[in-house]
Amino acid sequence: MLWPFKFAMDSMFWWLDRADRAAPAAKPELPWTTPNRIVLELSTMRLRDFSQRRSGQPVLICGPYALHSTLIADFAPGHSIVERLQQGGLDRIFLTDWRSASPDMRYLAIDQYLADLNVAVDEAGAPVDLIGLCQGGWLSLVYAARFPEKVRRLVLAGTPVDLSVGSGLARLVGSAPQAAFEGIVESGGGIVRGEHILRFWSRASDTETVLQRSLSPEVAADRELQARFLRWHHETVDLPGTYYLQVVHWIFRENRIANGTFTALGRTVRPGDVKIPVFLLAGSDDEIVPAAQAMATASRLGIPSSLIERVVVPSSHLGLFLGGQTLATAWPRIAGWLQADRAVPVAVRL
Repeated sequence: MLWPFKFAMDSMFWWLDRADRAAPAAKPELPWTTPNRIVLELSTMRLRDFSQRRSGQPVLICGPYALHSTLIADFAPGHSIVERLQQGGLDRIFLTDWRSASPDMRYLAIDQYLADLNVAVDEAGAPVDLIGLCQGGWLSLVYAARFPEKVRRLVLAGTPVDLSVGSGLARLVGSAPQAAFEGIVESGGGIVRGEHILRFWSRASDTETVLQRSLSPEVAADRELQARFLRWHHETVDLPGTYYLQVVHWIFRENRIANGTFTALGRTVRPGDVKIPVFLLAGSDDEIVPAAQAMATASRLGIPSSLIERVVVPSSHLGLFLGGQTLATAWPRIAGWLQADRAVPVAVRL
């Protein structure tokens, strides 16, 4: 989730360090927290179904496709978005479990991810309530603008949309030479290696800060949780080079989504094309997507302010998805908001 942020300062030196390394032996995947089944195998993702019943309004979580795996949405008991949404009364939940890019995926572009997201929406049952996490958020926004009849409500959590607001990120990425970004793709044989991008991220993720809880080395459960987090943090995903370069140039350098010049599956889309209720969640201490940037999306949407819910919580970026306090307060509120116009009201614990 943390690229190409610090990258802009260091990437110009990337191509000086291009020694090939042997790939480490694959480890068994970390287990999921909530029971689920894979209902679709697509070129870009596995669609996971966490549903507790077969009928009702479907919720589709569009996970981030960046540095870390989409286990971020169902990380551990007390640290799972899926778990909190289920506790909040949502019992038909799906998740885009994006695949780490293999060499045969190197030419996949943003359009391929939008097309597969469209298949996932149809499988879940349109119109869906779409929840976008971080970079899964801008993909969700673009999708909702491209297929307005297929999304009922939209949640954007820690989502970068207008890169001109509240951060020097676009300027930093824009200052790096194009050859640096292309060099990263070339050095990976058309694939952007997550382990290499992680090296460029100098700020260490403090487990207690992210999880928003104290961890004692004397407590076995705390040791296991910390070990799980560190393993998840370091087992990165790889990205297709074509997709990566499009995201860098179109979103972080040219700001096409905010400017209304983004082309999705052959059609130019604008944030103003989104005319459904939207929930914006941001962290006051988010070092990746500052709260001002996340909230600025509201002014770009094609709906009145009364249809936009804005919530800023005391959280870092990863804490929006993994933090125990955020999950205990903001996410039940989101669950309640998604059900606000349904026949049976749901109590929201703040």
